[in-house]
Amino acid sequence: MRITLLSAVLLLSAIAADAQTTAAHAGSQAFDASRAATIDRALQNYVDTDRVAGIVALVMQDGQVVYEKAFGWADKEAGRKMTTDTIFRIASQTKALTSTAIMQLLEEGALTLNTRAGSFIPSFTRTTVAVANERGAVRQVPATRPITIRDLLTHTAGISYGTEPSVRDLYEAKGLGPAAGAGWYTADKDESVCETMERLGTLPFVAQPGEAWVYGYNTDVLGCIVEKASGKPLDAYIRDRITTPLGMKDTQFFLPPAQRDRLAAVYSSVENKYARAPEGARGQGAYVDGPRKNFAGGAGLLSTARDYARFLEAMRRNGSIDGTRILSPRSVKLMSTNQVGTLHSTTGLGWGLGFETVDRFGANTMSSADAFGWGGAYGSIYRVDPETRLVMVMMMQLIPNATDIREVFPTLVYQALR
Repeated sequence: MRITLLSAVLLLSAIAADAQTTAAHAGSQAFDASRAATIDRALQNYVDTDRVAGIVALVMQDGQVVYEKAFGWADKEAGRKMTTDTIFRIASQTKALTSTAIMQLLEEGALTLNTRAGSFIPSFTRTTVAVANERGAVRQVPATRPITIRDLLTHTAGISYGTEPSVRDLYEAKGLGPAAGAGWYTADKDESVCETMERLGTLPFVAQPGEAWVYGYNTDVLGCIVEKASGKPLDAYIRDRITTPLGMKDTQFFLPPAQRDRLAAVYSSVENKYARAPEGARGQGAYVDGPRKNFAGGAGLLSTARDYARFLEAMRRNGSIDGTRILSPRSVKLMSTNQVGTLHSTTGLGWGLGFETVDRFGANTMSSADAFGWGGAYGSIYRVDPETRLVMVMMMQLIPNATDIREVFPTLVYQALR
């Protein structure tokens, strides 16, 4: 009886200690709502000074929304104001979801990090690299080794967007590179992503596998590999395995025509002011009325700030949320840990298996040493900061973006911590 009583006392003591620890943790670096006005003023100023048409900003801490505001216009010419449920083209923010899909297939044994891309895409069996001599003459040499899944996840395959002078003309001739909206845009193509990537594999790349960090079509190649490995189109795979399980109702590759009024218009920075981008595939895009065939794993998704934050919160919680698990904690750790040394940066930033990583405090403004994130070509940005229990998302549609808002926004969030 005394042992049972002692056990009960010890258990109650442990529960009390755990409760005190949880309470202390919750109060540490908590978001101070009284400082949110600083965020309001700063973001509103970008709109008032005509540098950005509209913005949606969202911050979560401990899984709860602590800040969510819309500023300016979703479509100024149409008189449509920005709202928190506005849908955005998220461009390279797509990469995180496609990389997650690859990690799911890895966990299931469908592939490994050392699996060769050529195992799924024949043209990648033997690739080439464009090399320029001191006089500028370019020749193509064989790749020193096959490109692997790891190379593609870490952007060390040597694959760019084809904008370099050494390959630009070759890429344009194949409907890639600058001919595809500065490289990354493929939503207007009347073909599958695997057809596009099969053609890409016949072109020379700009660095040898494993020798440099080169940002480009890597994750689009992975999108095709998801299709080949799973037997599903990429849109169906992401819907069935990621967005639907997480309750992300507004994340998709193409928008239903009935929802076109929810899609923000695209603007461009022109002499420090914004101007509406032209209609058509190279401006407003083909995300509503396009062929709806090319599911670009590197840049094709649409989403809302809240939808995307839901995905990020699952990653912050090591791959699961509200009883739904999309990845194991070990996979999330691999994705959010620097896997490339100093190839991506020599200033304390790294690259994991789908995310930019922060390796030391101060390398990315006020981000903690274990933070990770990235952004999109239209000016959007996101960050996950496990130390402060934060998820932050800022959406906008400005390309090119001549503002400093992507550097300013995280700092505005961090200043609100007490």
